[in-house]
Amino acid sequence: MSKASASVTDPKAAAAMLERLNLAPGHAAVVGLQWGDEGKGKVVDLLTAGFDVVARYNGGANAGHTVVVDDKTYALHLIPSGILYPDKLNVLGNGVVIDPEQVVKEITGLRSQGLKLDDNFLVSDRAHVVMPYHKLQDALQEAAVVKGEGGDAAAIGTTGRGIGPCYADKALRSTAIRIADLLDADHLRQRLRAVLAVKNATLAGLAAYAERPFEPMSVDAAMDWLAPLVEVIRPHVTDSARLLHRQIDAGKRILFEGANATLLDIDHGTYPYVTSSNCSSLGVHTGTGVAGHHVPNVIGIVKAYQTRVGGGPMPTELHDATGERIREVGREYGTTTGRPRRCGWLDLVALRYTATVSGATGLAIMLLDVLAGLDELKVCTAYTLDGQTSADFPADARALGRVDPVYETLPGFANDVTACIEFDKLPPEAHGYLKFIEDFIGVPVVMVSVGPKRSQSIFR
Repeated sequence: MSKASASVTDPKAAAAMLERLNLAPGHAAVVGLQWGDEGKGKVVDLLTAGFDVVARYNGGANAGHTVVVDDKTYALHLIPSGILYPDKLNVLGNGVVIDPEQVVKEITGLRSQGLKLDDNFLVSDRAHVVMPYHKLQDALQEAAVVKGEGGDAAAIGTTGRGIGPCYADKALRSTAIRIADLLDADHLRQRLRAVLAVKNATLAGLAAYAERPFEPMSVDAAMDWLAPLVEVIRPHVTDSARLLHRQIDAGKRILFEGANATLLDIDHGTYPYVTSSNCSSLGVHTGTGVAGHHVPNVIGIVKAYQTRVGGGPMPTELHDATGERIREVGREYGTTTGRPRRCGWLDLVALRYTATVSGATGLAIMLLDVLAGLDELKVCTAYTLDGQTSADFPADARALGRVDPVYETLPGFANDVTACIEFDKLPPEAHGYLKFIEDFIGVPVVMVSVGPKRSQSIFR
């Protein structure tokens, strides 16, 4: 474990530190390796200084990336975290589902904070559009499932942002609306006429079953809602895949930003308690049109402990004073929903699995400062199920919900680490904790975060 490190106090310092991360030539992806909320926004913000383009490849407004710069907080849901650098190009790729109202709200809000959002922010014409009926479908479907025999236990824990129904329409094709469809009013009206006939019938049935009120959406109402939003979005629309390849051909470096996290991946996460997109690093390629050999660097973002929002199994969840302490000290409430997050000890079985799936080449350990003051730290190194012990992560969420974690106990550290600017200044117990993670996962720790600010970051 190398101890070379430096504090990142401004974007120029961050760019210099990139040389010490031993990145392979080419581009990089920032990917969450837990159940989200790991601090991807902060890492993207820091790394952007050494790249030319930031491209978001999945998810929608269900994501929440918080970046703190000079005591000013920026909460981003759709727009890439690289937008805080006016000279960098920010792209929403084809794999993102875009809520027009939310993206316009962000554009307006960020401009009011003095940020530039002109030709430095572009949106894929192939990206799919989240409509108001998608959000209604989200709520009605969850209510209908809960009313069924499964009760509350059957709920997925959706954010209600319409993400799942929009991705479902993408797969259904005949009921989907893409950004390109918004640019031709006559074509859009024709599309909406066909789509709303199906949607209103479907939602009326769901509402009746769930015993919820329902107001059909008319084509005119949809057009009136979209019209002012489209005019704000229109100047930013482009063929994003072609744009990114031209950037690659020109020798520009691209940083791919993931939303959500690998344990929420539609294929490789704790299904069905997942999101509706490929949010592991595997989603980079389908979500942007950039092939795998272009992206040799994958920085996996990991909290120093474990959190989860919504339903689904979480083996290391703590229902005691320690779990509550982690929640309060770590401010573990959702950026998007405000919901309190479930908190627990770090699950290394899950982390080794996600690091493998996403091909992590380096780990960024976030929120290490939250653990300061605890006498001991536990990490899960195996599971027991039906009398058998295993270090493998089960594919079946039902099995994961039945496992008991096997813990290794490590000494805690009492010292406040928020002022540490070098790795050597961290307490020896913190060194030991990081080394245990690194050795168990088999991937080097390349960054440690000890607070929300840019300056509270140590590059190894």
